[in-house]
Amino acid sequence: MSVLVVGSTALDSIKTPKAENPRLLGGSASHAAVASSFFAPTRLVGVVGKDFPGRYVKLYEKHGIDLAGLQIQDGKTFHWSGEYELNMNNRRTLLTELGVFETFTPHLPERHKSSPYVLLANIAPGLQHHVLDQVNKPKFVVADTMDLWLNIALKDLLSLLKRVDLFVLNDSESHQLTEEDNVFAALRKIQKLGPKYVIIKKGSHGAILSSPKGYFICPAYPLHKVVDPTGAGDSFVGGLIGYLAKAGGSVDKNIRKAMVYGSVVASFCCEGFGLKTTTRVTRNKIEARFKELAQLTAF
Repeated sequence: MSVLVVGSTALDSIKTPKAENPRLLGGSASHAAVASSFFAPTRLVGVVGKDFPGRYVKLYEKHGIDLAGLQIQDGKTFHWSGEYELNMNNRRTLLTELGVFETFTPHLPERHKSSPYVLLANIAPGLQHHVLDQVNKPKFVVADTMDLWLNIALKDLLSLLKRVDLFVLNDSESHQLTEEDNVFAALRKIQKLGPKYVIIKKGSHGAILSSPKGYFICPAYPLHKVVDPTGAGDSFVGGLIGYLAKAGGSVDKNIRKAMVYGSVVASFCCEGFGLKTTTRVTRNKIEARFKELAQLTAF
């Protein structure tokens, strides 16, 4: 079972109080596709410019990611620069250069159109609709979002929710969308908008699922040191859909375990700048941390 990931492919320049790393491989599609590739064959659709380093293409290929849908255009790759405070939950954007991403329209290669699992990573809701118009009866569709689209594309986002199976957003975005301070009230409101499953991410406090089978509270793996949390949310969702594709069968049966795997992959993401640590992880290390998290939450 293959996974189709559509989203941004970027170069990230990240600054923390202890270090600074320029032009790292980043973007929602990059983090999600690498995370998914630990579990299932993964296809990435995005756009980069002629300045995109060849070593990053090799990183994708190392993970067996199908790049037939990666567009290479004249111009510069989307570049984002951000700075974190000592509290890694707080960051500010220093620079955003859209480059070729500004005019990106995702076109799916023919073989991608039959992908059974589809992850609409963080791009404009209009583009997410465009992707769904091209795929042929996928088994499971996941959509992620951000506060920007809630501000400038709410109508498109609300119509998208009727077309997806799982909607993922963070705590502040759920409050913005529903005007509910209580996370469980927010989950119920969002489910009424269309998606069968809703996950609210709470950063270092894990994530909460609302599904037809009830709620599930997934912990974050306890890290003693966070180097760079950029892309952790995308890694979480990528690991989740990758495991669902690997497991096959009932989503209700597998989604809780998939969330825990997603949490584990996200923890590796936070231990290095960009994708530096995630791309060096082995499946054995993921399984070891999965078992440890299972033991920590058993009672």
